[in-house]
Amino acid sequence: MTTRTIAGIVALLLLQGCSTAPRFEKNFGSSVRANLAAQTIDPRGAANANPAIGIDGPAARAAQERYQQSFIHPDGAASAPLLNTLGNGK
Repeated sequence: MTTRTIAGIVALLLLQGCSTAPRFEKNFGSSVRANLAAQTIDPRGAANANPAIGIDGPAARAAQERYQQSFIHPDGAASAPLLNTLGNGK
């Protein structure tokens, strides 16, 4: 074979790898969408207008206020055993 023929074949083989659209674009992001769908319990849950059953308004408000106050005034008894253990050097 001549040098021109070999150069032509090599050029065609090199150009075959070039394309304007990579192969991954067709399925790009499909794994993320599949993971999001797998984490959704009820896809139509946002359209449900029924209120949640199990707790009334005043109890929910009191629980939310206790939760917020736990950050303002943290309970010192919860971390006391850890501090005593570290303070004794044991």
